Amino acid sequence: MSFDKTPGWLDWYSNPSKPTFKLPAGSVDAHCHVFGPGDTFPFAPQRKYTPCDASMDQLFALRDHLGFDRNVIVQATCHGADNSALADACRSAGDKARGVATVKADVSHDELKLLHDAGIRGVRFNFVKRLVDITPEDELLAICEKIAPFGWHVVIYFEAPDLPELWDFFSSIPTQLVVDHMGRPDVTKPIDSAEFELFLRFMHEHPNVWSKVSCPERLTTNGLPALNGEQAAYQDVVPFARKVVETFPDRVLWGTDWPHPNLKDHMPDDGLLVDFIPHIATTADLQKRLLVDNPMRLYWPEET
Repeated sequence: MSFDKTPGWLDWYSNPSKPTFKLPAGSVDAHCHVFGPGDTFPFAPQRKYTPCDASMDQLFALRDHLGFDRNVIVQATCHGADNSALADACRSAGDKARGVATVKADVSHDELKLLHDAGIRGVRFNFVKRLVDITPEDELLAICEKIAPFGWHVVIYFEAPDLPELWDFFSSIPTQLVVDHMGRPDVTKPIDSAEFELFLRFMHEHPNVWSKVSCPERLTTNGLPALNGEQAAYQDVVPFARKVVETFPDRVLWGTDWPHPNLKDHMPDDGLLVDFIPHIATTADLQKRLLVDNPMRLYWPEET
């Protein structure tokens, strides 16, 4: 089956630079995706965008090029609740990949068991209205009950202005909770703005909440990064990510977000994204927690 990409779609960067930052041994890219290929794993009829193909083989080649040891692959919204591409990638990677699925409230125990055996360890709830139709909260809580026997966690994706209305629901989720991309703070506001302070308070008051400090290319307002010596790309995002890493060093994760769906202004060089890491995790200890210890504890607990 052939698919026409969404007009204006930006394809992933095919020739990423080699990072100058040497990743700690055993590092995990804890947020990335696979798209299709569409002729093997068709995109969902109800999708809100049609991406380029981005296969598991291309993802694993990037993993090796950048110096990561493992991946956590997150179900892409363009595939809906059909986790076939995700499960195939996790199975093919052996012990080098885990997954985060999207499931519906009527998912069966046997279906979850098949996903668990493939390497799935969590489900994702998306609250970004431009990307998905929001699922009712009672259905999401039903999913939480069904994944409990497997010890899975929940990943939540939302935007900063929506946290106040979602606070009570998020507080009711009984699992470990992983927030995508720091809840998408507005980096044009001061780091001590009420909006970002509320997110930090959310993490302080809920010890089950983790955060990915990923996707500076989505949060920046600077456009393409201007590099100068030791200056980081996406300078305006650095203080926010560094604050989360230093405040919650044992509850942070990092990922490339390859192949970077739905970006509008530029496609990042994944090598530069890796070189962003030492600007937000400024010591060897923080880097090891962010890239090795924390993702291993969450996704490969049997090895920790």
